[in-house]
Formats: sequence, C-alpha cells, structure tokens
Amino acid sequence: MLDDGSNAPDPGAISPPVRDLQDIPSVEVISRAAVMLLSAAAERLGLADEDPDTSPHRDLDEARRLITALAGLVTASAEYLGVHAAPLRDGLQSLQKAFREASAVPDAPGEGPGEKYTGPVH
Repeated sequence: MLDDGSNAPDPGAISPPVRDLQDIPSVEVISRAAVMLLSAAAERLGLADEDPDTSPHRDLDEARRLITALAGLVTASAEYLGVHAAPLRDGLQSLQKAFREASAVPDAPGEGPGEKYTGPVH
C-alpha cells in the first residue's frame, strides 16, 4: 500500500517548543515521572479497558513493580512536591486498592505493592 501523505505532519503546524531538561524544574520532572508510572500501572491493571478482568493488557506482576516504584518516588519526594503530593498519593492509593481487588489472593495488609513505603492500604 502506498502512503498518500495523509499521515505526514502538517509543515505549517506549529510544534511546541522543546525544552532542555536543565530548564525544567525538579518538581515537574518528578511529577511527570510519577504520572508516567501511574498511567503505566493503570494500564497493567487493565483499568483503561471497559472490562479490566478481561483486559489483554492486564499483567499484575508488572503492575506490582510499577506501583512499588511509584510509591517509592512519591514517598521520597513528598516534601518537594508541595501541592502536587496529595493528588499523586491519592492516585497511588487508588492503584493499590485496584491491585488488591484484582488479585485472586490478596496480599496481607502491609505486603501489597508499595506498602513498605506507604504503610498498609485498606
């Protein structure tokens, strides 16, 4: 099949300016990393699909790793995140609860993903 150019970028379109990493404040770098981990964990829990239980993307082992990494990042950087800390903690807790619900055999309290950093999630 030939490419008719309909997928080519519009040469007249204005693209957002590219920022050097050195120019991005640390709180923004941390927040972006946290959002990426949060989104990836939600995908691995199947939460982006209509029925998470039958999602082809569900992988609880991968979700556990991502949630634990997110918990470590959010916990270690909470004092620097200011107003961004609470929504990230809420998102993390929602993922931890979703993981517990998705598990055939839920972890003991304090043993779930990231709970060694956050404490037990009920």
